[in-house]
Amino acid sequence: MAPAPLSAPDFASADAFVWHVEPDRLEPVAKVNRVDLSLLVGVDRTRETLLANTLQFAKGLPANNALLWGSRGMGKSSIVKAIHAEVLRQGHDLKIVELQREDLPSVSRLMNLLRASEARFLLFCDDLSFGHDDQHYKSLKAVLDGGIEGRPDNVVFYATSNRRHLMPRDMIENERSSAINPSEAVEEKVSLSDRFGLWLGFHPCSQDDYLDMIRGYCKAYGVEIDEETLWAEAIEWQATRGARSGRVAWQYFTDLAGRRGVVING
Repeated sequence: MAPAPLSAPDFASADAFVWHVEPDRLEPVAKVNRVDLSLLVGVDRTRETLLANTLQFAKGLPANNALLWGSRGMGKSSIVKAIHAEVLRQGHDLKIVELQREDLPSVSRLMNLLRASEARFLLFCDDLSFGHDDQHYKSLKAVLDGGIEGRPDNVVFYATSNRRHLMPRDMIENERSSAINPSEAVEEKVSLSDRFGLWLGFHPCSQDDYLDMIRGYCKAYGVEIDEETLWAEAIEWQATRGARSGRVAWQYFTDLAGRRGVVING
């Protein structure tokens, strides 16, 4: 009555996979949704640091797990996917596997599957965070450095989060106020983020960076617009949303391209 043992997919069939459970399986992704690395503006130092770390890993050299944290819409997940594409472009064989936060309890089974392969894997979890009474963070420790088997040599883990310590500040404060030993209660959870060798912060962009992002998209996709119109429309667009970020820049550009009759995908 038990399900058949999970068989490894043909890793040569694709460069990207998504992990699913019930039943456990790795599904290949034919086309990854991503933008070119050169279009990510205002994150130059972060981009170079993460690219260098990823190239080290792809070459079989030591590399750190990475936590990309900070402002929403500033390209945290985009930069991971773009760097994977750049590593492939440079001729290195690296697979990216996306893991959903809610599937973290199954990560040991995924690790055993990847460990048995000769390929190298970038395990990616987007929008990682933990709430009150959330025990998923214990599963994540096995990914980073826990367990007697440890992390497989052919796997590196990248995660994005809006929170530097992966959990809300009020949760940390509640632990301090209610625990018998406040410091120990907080340390158990906060120490999780310490297991990432790289902490890369993403901060709100300036108006100049915001406009440069849009100019870059216009150039890349052949959308023509005069500078005065772009400036006026883009500033109004971000004002109506109360935010200025890479995501807002892309949303404005999508609207602009649609009005100009320019196809930007497919």
